Parts: sequence; structure tokens; C-alpha cells
Amino acid sequence: MSKPFLILQLRPETEAADDEFAAILRKGGLEGERTHRIRLDQEVLPPDLNLADYAGVIVGGGPGCVSDAPEDKSPIEARIEAQVMSLMPQITAEDFPYLGCCYGIGILGKHLNGDVSKAAYGEPVGTADCTLTDAGRDDPLLAGLPQAFQAFVGHKEALQALPPGCVHLISAPSCPFQMIRFGEHVYATQFHPEADGAGFETRINIYRHKGYFPPEAAQDLIAMCRAADVHAPERILRNFITRYGG
Repeated sequence: MSKPFLILQLRPETEAADDEFAAILRKGGLEGERTHRIRLDQEVLPPDLNLADYAGVIVGGGPGCVSDAPEDKSPIEARIEAQVMSLMPQITAEDFPYLGCCYGIGILGKHLNGDVSKAAYGEPVGTADCTLTDAGRDDPLLAGLPQAFQAFVGHKEALQALPPGCVHLISAPSCPFQMIRFGEHVYATQFHPEADGAGFETRINIYRHKGYFPPEAAQDLIAMCRAADVHAPERILRNFITRYGG
């Protein structure tokens, strides 16, 4: 029997976490029985967790920022971050299949002592005009993606430079480091590969008072999501599941 995927969720809002999990399953072509889902706002990683029991790790997005000062993080945000960070030494040392989505690129960047901050490249809620780099065109996880495509974004912090040992796979004018790879199997995206218009509309309603955008702009952003043509990024999820799912 194929090994399950470990899905780590960082969103403390149940509606947002459930919608994200359903999107990962749907867009990745993954059955729920082939996952071990852990909401890190509600539970901690099992002390006997063994990565060898899993096909790969997928880390979802969340409202936290790894670059925030410790005193600015809520107890839940601090605990979530510490739990995910605790896995990164083994993931990178073993080149274990990992796909970090939005928050997950900050986690990888921080672990690699990269420059993650709010200095530049934060993107308002909307779409980014993504382009494959030369290395991205040759990467198996990006097989089948067009050279240029749109993806949903919305984040306050970003990589300011490529972390040591990483390969740059996808760029955008609004934020250059949209997807990176460390080693051969550790990936992270700044955009949300699981997100579609309906899913982002849900998040806009949930996070309208979280500082990502003026609350009065919510309806205009929802209209933008409904009009956007965002389909290509989900192929990354499906390629990840197919490549490492056995």
C-alpha cells in the first residue's frame, strides 16, 4: 500500500483550514485516506513521528510571519512555527519530499538562514504574473506548466534573496522568488498552488480584518477572484503527489 502524505496545516480558522485541505485533495488528485492531516493550531506533532512512514510533507499557508519578532507572535503562531521548524533539519538533511505553500517558503528560507522579511516583495491579495526560469523549465515538478501563468498570492513577508543552496524555479515582477528548490526534492512556493477563485474568495472573507488589505476592498477583491483565470498552479500539486506517491 502506498504511503500517506503528511499534511500540516497552520491556519487557526476552521473554515479556512477545511477549505485548504479539501483543495489540496481535489487539486492534487489525492484521497483523504492517503493523508495524515495535522492542524498545528489544535495538536502537536506526535513524538514518535517518523518521516519514513510518509510519501512526502505538504505545508499549507497561514496568517503567521516567520520574520515577526518573537514578542509579536501569538502563542499559537509561535507554537505552530516551532513545530514546523522542528522537522526542517531532517527534511533538508535527507532531501525528503517537501512542498511548502506560501508560509512554507518562509519556513524553508528561515531554516536555511535566508533573508526573509517585510522589506520588499510583499504582495497584496490578487494574482501574480509568474514565469518559469530556465531551471524551472527543466524541473519535473513543473512538467506541463506553461511558460507564463497567473497564480493567487497574498503575503506580507517574502524572500529577499535566494537562500544558500537553492535553485530559482519561478519568478514574477511583483515578487521574484515565487518558487524555489533545495536539493532535489525540497520545494516551496510563494503563491498558493491549491487556490482557485472560490477558495480565495473564502479566504478574503475570513482574513478581511487581518491587515492583508483594507476591509472595504473585500468586494472588489472577490470580483477579481471570480474573474481571474488561475488553473496552472494546481498542476504542481498533482505532479508532487504523482512523483512521490508511488
